[in-house]
Amino acid sequence: MRAWRRIRVFGAVVGVVGLSGLIGAGCSMMQSEQAAKGKKLYAHYCMHCHGETGKQNEGFNWSSMSDPKPKDLSNKSEMGTFKDEDIFNTISRDMKDTSPNGDKIGDDEFAVPTMPTFKYTLSEEEIWGIVGYVRSLHGKKLEFNVEGRKKELQEAKQSAEQKYQEAERLEQEAEKKANDEAEKKGVEVDDNAYAKEVQAMGQAKKELDQATAALANFTTRPGKGVNIARPDLNMKPDVAAKMTEIGKQLYVTKYGCNGCHKIGEDGGKVGPALDRAGYRLNPTWVYRWLRNPQAMKPDTRMPSLGLNDADAKAVALYLKTLRAPKPDKPLGKVSEE
Repeated sequence: MRAWRRIRVFGAVVGVVGLSGLIGAGCSMMQSEQAAKGKKLYAHYCMHCHGETGKQNEGFNWSSMSDPKPKDLSNKSEMGTFKDEDIFNTISRDMKDTSPNGDKIGDDEFAVPTMPTFKYTLSEEEIWGIVGYVRSLHGKKLEFNVEGRKKELQEAKQSAEQKYQEAERLEQEAEKKANDEAEKKGVEVDDNAYAKEVQAMGQAKKELDQATAALANFTTRPGKGVNIARPDLNMKPDVAAKMTEIGKQLYVTKYGCNGCHKIGEDGGKVGPALDRAGYRLNPTWVYRWLRNPQAMKPDTRMPSLGLNDADAKAVALYLKTLRAPKPDKPLGKVSEE
């Protein structure tokens, strides 16, 4: 009998150990998948400036960028001072106006002015994948629990759905009761009789929408399936001139277009040179491209920078003015059109 008990205990221990091993293996597999996705995204969107291993002057575009240059992502002593959330917030920040009268930017901020944002291009889950890969470049591991956050958002949405369904049921019951009572009395229905339930259902719907949006932002690319309508660029000459000047400033001081595009001798070489953009690019096309590049070319390296209607019009009008003479020799090949 004792021997049988020992066998049962031993079997239970083996089962627990085996289950722990399976869970551990599952977590390792998910982390490996995240790392692989992060590496692929980094190679597509980041390597041309930061290099394969994150070292300065390793990316083919690094030397073409204006000062300050991108940080050395392999520098553990410096990169170790940033939290996972700091790196995430840098990659998914809103672009700031770096002109003298623009937004205040602290000296300790991670991003340089010409670094684009990926807030409007990649899902939060994808950005965390890049953060994880960046961590590996200076010998650290991602501490943020990506799968845990995803599960938390999924559970929050499920809970919000249940709450809304219950609120809807109570509202329908209260409305039916009010209708029945009004019919018995032969009077008009008193909407105030179930106003409390209507309000509760509205609040539950709001919370459900928020939970749905939070999960969507985490798992889905924000610009996916969003088609940009053609803009109205017809305006008075003085208005167009003013917007063109604003576009010229935005090009450099806010959206850092010069980090990837060259005009004359200045600028990067990730995207095509824009010296002759006024000849070869239609302003309407430029506007739509600026608002959502991925809708027009899903595999483009250029991210959506979050330009609003006015800014996109201004930059499109500025590019229309760039009409440099045709070069004697063909321009060098760029990474993408």
